[in-house]
Amino acid sequence: METNYSTLIITFGKSITELDEMFKDTEISGVSTLKERIDCYESTRFTQIGDHTAVITSEYNMEYALEWLQRNTPITEHRYV
Repeated sequence: METNYSTLIITFGKSITELDEMFKDTEISGVSTLKERIDCYESTRFTQIGDHTAVITSEYNMEYALEWLQRNTPITEHRYV
């Protein structure tokens, strides 16, 4: 059985370390980093590749992960590869 994953390269307007601060002292789904938040979407993985940049892969939840990111983080660029 072939599995098709979507791959997104995303660049944030703040560093990922700064974005992790939004999870300090909160109870957002029991996560403490942006990576943990995105990885909560089933079949979705967040891999940091730079201070402001990450690669996100997802089998079927990319739409929801990107929607959450667009509502909650400053995105300067995103593109599917």
